[in-house]
Amino acid sequence: MAGTPGYAADKAAVRTRLRRVEGQVRGIQRMVEEDTYCIDVLTQISAVNRALESVALALLDDHLHHCVSHAISSGEDADEKLDEATAAIRRLVRS
Repeated sequence: MAGTPGYAADKAAVRTRLRRVEGQVRGIQRMVEEDTYCIDVLTQISAVNRALESVALALLDDHLHHCVSHAISSGEDADEKLDEATAAIRRLVRS
């Protein structure tokens, strides 16, 4: 979408990535149900975690580039947007 800031312009890409993650999670569920070798299950869980972190970081990056910069340029309280981003980073790092 031309002129749409942020991830709203790339919602299709975000949805595609999340559908892939969903497929990986279903695969893990099948592996657990079939008593697949533990290391294989853990390897797949690690891949899902990396994929989710990638999506989260992309969204966070988008937030910083668009929401914070918009708040600064429009005279809004950019501190609030930065606080939101900081809290999100802390949650992401803890997980």
